[in-house]
Parts: sequence; C-alpha cells; structure tokens
Amino acid sequence: MVTNEKKIWETTDGVEFLKRVGCKSGQAVLDFGCRVGHYTIPAAKVVGNEGVVYAVDKDQAALDELQKKSSHLNLKNIRTVNTSGQTKIGLDNESADVVLFYDVLHFHKKRDREKLYIEAYRILKQNGLISVYPKHALGDNPGMEFIDLTVEKIKQEIQDSGFIFDKKHCGLISHNDSFNQGCVLNFRKTGNRSNI
Repeated sequence: MVTNEKKIWETTDGVEFLKRVGCKSGQAVLDFGCRVGHYTIPAAKVVGNEGVVYAVDKDQAALDELQKKSSHLNLKNIRTVNTSGQTKIGLDNESADVVLFYDVLHFHKKRDREKLYIEAYRILKQNGLISVYPKHALGDNPGMEFIDLTVEKIKQEIQDSGFIFDKKHCGLISHNDSFNQGCVLNFRKTGNRSNI
C-alpha cells in the first residue's frame, strides 16, 4: 500500500531530489534493486517521454506492483528487468547515463559488489553517473554486508573500481516505506577500466 507521503515523494519530492542528484530529461537511468519503484517513478518523471528507466530487481512481485503503478500513472518509459538475483544486467555497453544503487549494496558481499561496479561501468556512457545511497553503513543502523564498513570505505571500494568521486547530496530521502535524513554519493565514469 502506498501512503500519501510516498505518493508525494514519487510525484514531487523524489523528482526534485533526483534532479539535484543529476538526473535529467531524456536520459537512460537504471534503478538497481528498484523494489516497487520509490526511485523508479520519480526518475521516470525526470527523464520524461524522451528518456527511459530500467527498473531492475530480483523480485517479480515487486516488479509487477511497479508495472501496475506506472500504468496507473500513465508512465510509458519504464522497462522492468528481472535479474533473478544475478549481478549481470542485460543492457548494452555504454547505454545508460545514470545508475542508481540506492539502499541495496548492503545485501551483497564485497565480491558481488565489485561485480556490480564493473557491470555499472560497462553499461554507463563516458562521464556517466553512478549514484549510491550507502544506507546501513557503520554509524547508520549497520547491517548485513555493511556491518563493519564506514561510508569512507564504501566510497573507496567504488573508486577502486574505476569511478571518480563527484559530489555528495544530503537531505530527506526515501527508505523503504518511510523517510530519513540521508546522503547519496555520486561518482563519474571517466577514462578506461583497463588502466586499473
């Protein structure tokens, strides 16, 4: 069930948040671990009819719910992708402008996170943006694979995968079915991974 606050987030506040993060009209955005679309829906509104949002998740029931919501909102630019829990994302090389890893990386062991970073690098266009919400890192209700990791260590992990740190954006952010103050970290794809 979507609360009124979530509807406002998905149609207004989340749209403004993603614009501040760096999403733009006409872009191709990948929302990895999208669940029911708390970031997918606002991203679809930001990119508009000229853009596309790839909503990626391993839970078909969540993707089905997202499809119903997007249909109800008359959003025709969302493509759902079921990964069946795999880190491989079935998109072409350099086909996305933005990859969102929001509140999802703590579910993955380090070697799987590294595979995700490599996959994100592969599908991102040159100067493409990877935006990470490292919820559940040490100091922020730590859990699962982030139980002993600080935000700085997560940041270093991503930089070690060939991304350059760009900016940090903080504010009220969607977390599951509620909100909290949080920060996302933005990185850019520059150069060539073969140099790493």
